[in-house]
Amino acid sequence: MVVMKSRMGLLAKRPSKPTVSAAIANLQRGGALILERVDEESGDWYVQVWMREDNTFQLEYRDGVPAEHYQTRTVSRDKVIAAMLGWMKGESDWNAPFMWNNIGSWFDAES
Repeated sequence: MVVMKSRMGLLAKRPSKPTVSAAIANLQRGGALILERVDEESGDWYVQVWMREDNTFQLEYRDGVPAEHYQTRTVSRDKVIAAMLGWMKGESDWNAPFMWNNIGSWFDAES
């Protein structure tokens, strides 16, 4: 099951495409949105976006373990919406439009 969260907590269980799209469309500077798979047996599976103060979007995802944590930035809200919806639907190529940096080493202390 996918849940949608903000920094304030849970927003929706099993969010719909329109709900996620609207939440990203309404994201303000400093705001963040997280989609998380909570039914995986172990590990952290999520994608998140943070709208930075410079009006860019910082997009990150984690594939189960801290070593598989990636980050990118974009100015395109539409690309963020498409990526997050693609991740939510389990599309294999949802992350293809971006150049990703592995930032897993930042989280070594979590291991």
